[in-house]
Amino acid sequence: MANFPFDIALFDLDGTLVDSARDLCPAVNHALGLIGRGPVEESATRGMIGGGTDMMLSRALEATGGMIADAEYRKLAQDLLDFYWAHLSDNTVPYPGCIAALDQLASLGCTLAVCTNKSEGPARELLEALGMTRHFSAIYGGDTLGRNRAKPLPDMLHAAIADCGGGSAVMIGDTTFDVGAGKAAGYPTVTCGFGYLDVAVSELGGHAHIDHFDELVPVLHTLNPPGVLTS
Repeated sequence: MANFPFDIALFDLDGTLVDSARDLCPAVNHALGLIGRGPVEESATRGMIGGGTDMMLSRALEATGGMIADAEYRKLAQDLLDFYWAHLSDNTVPYPGCIAALDQLASLGCTLAVCTNKSEGPARELLEALGMTRHFSAIYGGDTLGRNRAKPLPDMLHAAIADCGGGSAVMIGDTTFDVGAGKAAGYPTVTCGFGYLDVAVSELGGHAHIDHFDELVPVLHTLNPPGVLTS
């Protein structure tokens, strides 16, 4: 792989590999309905994803009347998860060009891993349901190492890289959580304009940006591996 700069590519899941808002939005609205709240539009839900289910639910509650008591919140969060887990692959699909890009990276000798703030259980089940598990040598969820070690901390990135045998790595994601984790780990980051950006593209702070998976491998060829970062 002398002509390709990275040994390992780390991917966020929701909003990066797959368009999961198609199933997360119904789960959020199911939870809101249980407490008599009106639904939120899918377009609004897309801006609530990124920090895990708790953050998504908190944002939805704040947008529809405010937070609720902690005990009620805990139950509602579980209700949301139960509904989502029962429907997590009803409508979710990989983004256009995603599978081809993963295959292309593998053909270049790049080992692939998932680093998501989604809990590991549903992350693995979703990837399996979509026939994507085979692409990844490591899959880390936000609870794999403990929620206190989820992104934007770099812990799961370091662990995934170790599982993949070590080497130069790049983080690909769509939110400040991904960019923050990549930078904290010391790796270049690529942001995805088709995902669930929690700030404007200009504010994400990644080293490079793509708007379609067809652009990923060419963009990676332009980046520097760890140790020679220029920004």
